[in-house]
Amino acid sequence: MPILPTQKPIRRNLTTGIVAIAALALTSCELTSAGGSEDRTISIIVTESAPYQEPTEIAKELLAEDGWTLEPTYVTDIVQPNQVVSQGEYDANFFQHLAYLRQFNEDNGTEVEPAFSTYYSSSGLFSLEHDSFDDLPDGAEISLPVDTANNGRGIKLLAEHGLLEIDESVPVTALSQADITANPKNLEFIEIDQQSSAHTLSDVDAGFVFARLIAEAGHDINETALALEEDEEVRRPYTNVVAVQPGDQDSEKTQALQDAYQSPEVQQWFEDYLDGATEYNGDITTNDAQDIWAEFTAE
Repeated sequence: MPILPTQKPIRRNLTTGIVAIAALALTSCELTSAGGSEDRTISIIVTESAPYQEPTEIAKELLAEDGWTLEPTYVTDIVQPNQVVSQGEYDANFFQHLAYLRQFNEDNGTEVEPAFSTYYSSSGLFSLEHDSFDDLPDGAEISLPVDTANNGRGIKLLAEHGLLEIDESVPVTALSQADITANPKNLEFIEIDQQSSAHTLSDVDAGFVFARLIAEAGHDINETALALEEDEEVRRPYTNVVAVQPGDQDSEKTQALQDAYQSPEVQQWFEDYLDGATEYNGDITTNDAQDIWAEFTAE
């Protein structure tokens, strides 16, 4: 019968085809794993509050339109995000300004760098009880953020308005109570977590608070402000950024993140949020982030 002589060649061809398909599949997996060019998923860890969460959801939708999957994890602490990015567990984080990032790296030995900026949050000294600095009594209690990066901002503002004398050679990012040289009103300082500063404002005479937290707590910024930061020197250190591992500024994932977070849609959200209590800022980009960071960390 004529079929018999062809059975073995057919079997050999079939086997060869299966091997070839398996090899191709294996090669494809290796290429995807090694090169990452087929990896269209971006993991990001984000602070669970509106100026971070809402822009992230907008970015997620914009990225999906370009074939990316953004997987955000929302947290309430300000320690975990840098640790997991430094360890490579996440591609990026979004929760901090440059001054905090620098201080965290120094204190914890982590390696995380800015990729691009998102917004600047104005801050100031606020009071629910007093209308001006002149009304502050002797021994008034002033709350300050406990973290080093923000602690000196309130101290600097008090000095600018004549309530303290400080060592002017110390930059605001490193300023602390130890740098106060004169305290004529005998102000007492209470250090608290920055995220609770607006909610504990009723417990002190005045406190240093991010303006957006004042608005989120239902207080009028202008009516409760004793003084707002106006020094341009504090703008760059306290500009909020999306951060990544060193060198990842040039990656395709980071560029896609920047396109989404610095989009007109996100910019409009910041303009609308709490009547502009947070100010969109796209000054830092993946093109210059590493140079800016090198200059900033050399100070």
